[in-house]
Amino acid sequence: MVTIKTKEDIAILREGGRRHAAIMRELVKMVKPGVFTRDIDTAAVRLIAEFDKNTKGGRDGDKSALLGFKPHGAQRPYPASICVSVNEEVVHGIPTEGNRQLQEGDIVSLDFSLVHRGLFTDMAVTVPVGEVEPKLADLIAVTKKALMAGIKAAKGGKHIGDIAMAVERVGRGGKYGIVEELVGHGVGYGVHEDPYVPNYISGVQGGSGGKGKGELLKPGMTIAVEPMFNLGKKDVFIDEDGYTIFTADGLPSAHFEHTILITKGAAEILTA
Repeated sequence: MVTIKTKEDIAILREGGRRHAAIMRELVKMVKPGVFTRDIDTAAVRLIAEFDKNTKGGRDGDKSALLGFKPHGAQRPYPASICVSVNEEVVHGIPTEGNRQLQEGDIVSLDFSLVHRGLFTDMAVTVPVGEVEPKLADLIAVTKKALMAGIKAAKGGKHIGDIAMAVERVGRGGKYGIVEELVGHGVGYGVHEDPYVPNYISGVQGGSGGKGKGELLKPGMTIAVEPMFNLGKKDVFIDEDGYTIFTADGLPSAHFEHTILITKGAAEILTA
């Protein structure tokens, strides 16, 4: 069921999004050659606690929504506080198990959901490790461009299909594989809510997709827009760890995500 947030909810989500973005900025600074993925997870836990503790008004229980979260169909709860996905890992890389060491030329997706006063925001960025090949820099830039195009299309009175069309247009223009098995989603009262927010028009409810199709965007809705583009083909598979999604052809992937608030006009980015 699609939910409309109250004014009080939106105020909490704004503050949660502000904290979320501040924490993510610090994690991005860590991404350098030689750093281990486990260290990024440890830093995320520390930063969430420190930011919460140092905020005027005292502790209010901020935490990562991922640690211990068990999505439908999963065999076990997620065992880390942040997803760290390197190169051919599209999303949901487990930093505490593989403990991969970042190398010059890698690209890395950082993704986590923050709970602030019981409400959820979701955010992801992909960043280069040192100097990267031009084709990887372009993949990152185009995926981020698609995120912003999707957000620009997310105006009150428009539809989910308008977002999907905007994201897909950017991805097709860059000739990238657009991941279809994973989509954006509603967020706020939980990590994942209705509606689904596909990155391609044929995935929109109703089958035809495109402009004016799918769920109506109403003021007060909060959704996560999150394009995932592959350097190669769109196909992916899930690892035996039950979480990490890999590109089928072994080529790198990029991923960006913001939580946005639907208004009567332009959407407000809560995790800016």
